[in-house]
Amino acid sequence: MRPESGPPVAEMATRLWDRATQVREDREEGGETLPDPCRILLPPDAVSGALDRHPRLGFGPDTPTPDRTLTLRSEPPPAMERKMDRLVAFLREEAARGARTVILCDNDGQVERLEDILSDSGLPRGVQVGVGTVDAGFRLPDAVPPLNVLTDHEIFRRSRRLRTGRQFRGAVALENLAQLSSGDYVVHMDHGIGQFRGLEQIEVAGESLEVLAIEYSGGEILRVPVYRLDLVERWVGETDHADPPSVHRIGGKRWKTLKRKTEEAIERMTQELLELYAEREMARGFAFSADTRWQREMEASFLYEDTPDQRRVTKEVKADMESERPMDRLVCGDVGFGKTEIAVRAAFKAVQDGRQVAVLAPTTILVEQHGRTFAERLADFPVRVETLSRFRTRTEQQEVLQGLSDGTVDIVVGTHRLLSSDVKFNALGLLIVDEEQRFGVKHKERLKKLRTSVDILTLTATPIPRTLQLSLSGVRNLSLIRTPPRDRLAVQTQTIGWNDGLLSEIIGRELDRGGQVYFLHNRVETIRTIAERVERIAPGARVDVAHGQMKAGELDVAMRDFIQGETDVLVCSSIVENGLDVPNANTLIVDRADHFGLSQLYQIRGRVGRSDRRAFCYLVVPEGVTEDARQRLQVLEHHTQLGSGYEVALRDLELRGAGNLLGASQSGFAHAVGMDTYLRMLRDAVRRMRQGQERGDELFPEPEISLPGSSFLPDDYVADASQKLHLYRRLSGLEERPLVEELRQELQDRYGPLPEETERLLEAHELRLLGARLGIERVFVGDRTGRLNFRPAAQPRMSSMEQPFRDRQLEVTVRRMVPLSLGFRQMGPEPLTRTLIRALDAWVEAREAA
Repeated sequence: MRPESGPPVAEMATRLWDRATQVREDREEGGETLPDPCRILLPPDAVSGALDRHPRLGFGPDTPTPDRTLTLRSEPPPAMERKMDRLVAFLREEAARGARTVILCDNDGQVERLEDILSDSGLPRGVQVGVGTVDAGFRLPDAVPPLNVLTDHEIFRRSRRLRTGRQFRGAVALENLAQLSSGDYVVHMDHGIGQFRGLEQIEVAGESLEVLAIEYSGGEILRVPVYRLDLVERWVGETDHADPPSVHRIGGKRWKTLKRKTEEAIERMTQELLELYAEREMARGFAFSADTRWQREMEASFLYEDTPDQRRVTKEVKADMESERPMDRLVCGDVGFGKTEIAVRAAFKAVQDGRQVAVLAPTTILVEQHGRTFAERLADFPVRVETLSRFRTRTEQQEVLQGLSDGTVDIVVGTHRLLSSDVKFNALGLLIVDEEQRFGVKHKERLKKLRTSVDILTLTATPIPRTLQLSLSGVRNLSLIRTPPRDRLAVQTQTIGWNDGLLSEIIGRELDRGGQVYFLHNRVETIRTIAERVERIAPGARVDVAHGQMKAGELDVAMRDFIQGETDVLVCSSIVENGLDVPNANTLIVDRADHFGLSQLYQIRGRVGRSDRRAFCYLVVPEGVTEDARQRLQVLEHHTQLGSGYEVALRDLELRGAGNLLGASQSGFAHAVGMDTYLRMLRDAVRRMRQGQERGDELFPEPEISLPGSSFLPDDYVADASQKLHLYRRLSGLEERPLVEELRQELQDRYGPLPEETERLLEAHELRLLGARLGIERVFVGDRTGRLNFRPAAQPRMSSMEQPFRDRQLEVTVRRMVPLSLGFRQMGPEPLTRTLIRALDAWVEAREAA
């Protein structure tokens, strides 16, 4: 380092100034006017003057003299080897001698995890944890004060993978509902099917109100206040080509009759739904302990940054496990979206409480893949992981069975062999099922019996209609992972006919970029013939074959060669549908794609596109395929965006029809009222039957609210109409006050301070929720006074009301006894509406505590 050398930044400032001046002169010759450079840049003299006030260091090839050499002594930090006690001791020692320590993490998720781990011990003063990138940590012991720089990948002994690209900040999960457009069919729960005509603002009693306009038969327009959007669903047909529905008349009998018949048919079906899971609901299982330090350390060692959905679903799974009720949760997410990591964390949580874990996978390939993943992730902890499949010898299988029986095996990954009668567990606490739809009826019956005694976590990319129906109806808990990993690209999907020249070009293009190809042909009898044909159209390519009827050793070699890049084109059966993870394989050709189901095709397509390289899927079909097959292929071509497995499952549910899932003929009703409305009515029926209520016997309807001033989302606050509609719909569906507060905070974060109209909109919804609990029919709030009118059936206890209102400085008078009507007057400085919300909330708490 040479202190006398000139700083290059001064030269850069001069060049930038000269360039700006030249551009301005050139533009002015053409008649344009640009601002003077001094308005946006510092002149070179000013830059040099500012630099001259500070010591300068320069780098150059000259050999400096010793008296002009600045030496910085550095040394590597001590190895932590994933030992948190060692890290904490080092931090405390360094803080005691006055040193500063900076710990750099790859991403925000790692920062949160590390801070969480260290919070138990307390971060000493002078320690900072933040996001940063260096290849390795270092120490500067001679600096004043001494400085230590540590990296999370060295602390947790992970390999360093520098990655740049998109951040999750500001990212949102893919929407599951398409945006409404003018002319779309919608269903109002009270008036039936109409056509959406847009959002409008109208004047009511001198105040502005935003409404959803729906046109019905005869041109009649129904205007639905935005706070009642919970009554409106989009009409979704059973298929992409379903005939449009007939529009109803406001107040007509046709919709009421159809709705009544649909509800009656659904209630008959829900009886079977509830019988399936009633025993599980009443059962009491094992409540796992809260996260330990080991749990946090293991999760912090995850190489990649958790997506927002991964973090949320992990919390949901842990909450279920810590509950006494046996968990039955379905986690739906595309391949490569992080489902396995969630399963590893759940398994480790169970093992720490002395419980065994069984991981059930549909294929031997997936068993081997999961076995390696679980073993690698838990290698630093005293956890024994074994596999049980036909790849293991008879002796090895007997050793695993003995270990399960005596409790020395903690986690076992296996095929349906795990469900055999000779498999005895010492203390089974968690069953993880990967792709449940791949198992047969007998296996599912065995799983059904297990559901009443152990926690069950089901992983899938595309749930089968029956499983999806149970989840959508609220009988099973559903978690969705839709946020894709960073740098993941959608798979381009195209339907083609068999053409040797085209297939040769497709294969050659992938091999030219150093990739590999899956060629899926699902008939074992002719798979060798197809492999020979592929060799002819792709000369020079290394072609191999893999299918389920091969001997275990041969199949293992074929798979291993492809994984290691020794094979260019793998001609295979659907055995590769699950589990094979080859990021370098990014072209998939599916022969006779019309013979596959929609969910299966989607799962197969997930074998490619597992890296940051664009992947391609070609569906080869002959001419004259059936209409059903054509619709399935169209759905797959349409749903190419990342995270669309859930939407594909919904379309599969619709293509198969909503009926006959549980032996009840429901498809006619599903088409008549629309799929979304049908599923909503199903959820409502399940909830009523769980509560032992008859149809139509709800607790109390929401009250009518009258506040001083308008209540809506102003255009200058939320400009996008579709986003407005989404927010209105979310608000109308919130059923708990804490969720309203979460939405309030989200709006402030995204759009800034809430306008008065928006705050009033949220407050009105809070009053509706509280009013429905208390049996209030109408809430009127003025400037300083207000009124509460109760329903005749409410019969509130005045004794429980007096204290909450008095504590909030509200003076209450009885205006009428039957039905009860109360007046109230503001005595304190707080705004009246907010004071009333707090008083009603305290009243609800007092009633429930009594």
